[in-house]
Amino acid sequence: MIDVIVPNYNGRHHLEICLPALLRQSRFADVLVTVVDDCSTDDSVAYVRFAFPEVSVISLPQNAGFVAACNTAIAATSGEFVVLLNNDTECDAHWLAELVGALESAPEYAFAACKLLLFERRDIIHSAGDFYRIDGIPGNRGVWQSDSPAYNVREEVFGPCAGAAAYRRSALDSLAVDGAVFDADLGMYCEDVDLNLRARVRGLRTLYVPTAVVYHRLSATGGGALASYYCGRNFVLVWIKNIPPALFWRAMPAMLWQQVLIFGSALRHIRGTAAQARIRGQLAVFAKLGQFVRKRAAMPHTVDADRMYLTH
Repeated sequence: MIDVIVPNYNGRHHLEICLPALLRQSRFADVLVTVVDDCSTDDSVAYVRFAFPEVSVISLPQNAGFVAACNTAIAATSGEFVVLLNNDTECDAHWLAELVGALESAPEYAFAACKLLLFERRDIIHSAGDFYRIDGIPGNRGVWQSDSPAYNVREEVFGPCAGAAAYRRSALDSLAVDGAVFDADLGMYCEDVDLNLRARVRGLRTLYVPTAVVYHRLSATGGGALASYYCGRNFVLVWIKNIPPALFWRAMPAMLWQQVLIFGSALRHIRGTAAQARIRGQLAVFAKLGQFVRKRAAMPHTVDADRMYLTH
């Protein structure tokens, strides 16, 4: 069984494209689609229940945020594979068959990443799997580049972008803390980076599947100052929480230098709301520092630290 989970907040206009494409998948006999609605104030829930009765709906009683919504839906489902899909996407008709089929044929992999292309410019990559650098900077492989044969190779990558990704439930269960797969203390942004790091330090691997294609309306449900704040804060918190002891002190100068560069760039653009939010996010690290140091103490590290990063 495959559980496809679509988080939603005031996104009826996105669901009008996302759900029909999802329901047209070439593989659908063993699929359950669940929309988890984060207390929308539009008519998203009524729309889904009326227009798509085959879709399950979890309606949260109050707005809890993206991470909490995902955790709730993962806990409420039971399929062997969990697939997350942003509501601001349109998936190719063979996306699900290719993505989950890759995990079925390669049991050595725990996660699968797909090829995310821009919705409006369908030859431009948003993510061909994600990477992570030891200085604490995450990123999307191929971002802003034209799609090319270089990104048509099925290969191991650091991790998937959770905007469209497949996970073995057994792997998620092994990573859950107090029943929660994603770290709710991050709020939003970088929750998938945190999960990918936790997976890597336990030796769990991700397969990039270029034939699994999704078109993404980039930042249609977020971005701007909100993204700047949470990325400014969470880049550091995720690094502190997850970097293995063998790398921690060796990599710290690089991480601190990156933060200085980010701070300096924000200062140069201080009149902008995004730059202001980035600085507020960096300063907000100090309020959560003790909490994330304690989280770090509980983290196992079972893989060679120098082999956990894939930055290509």
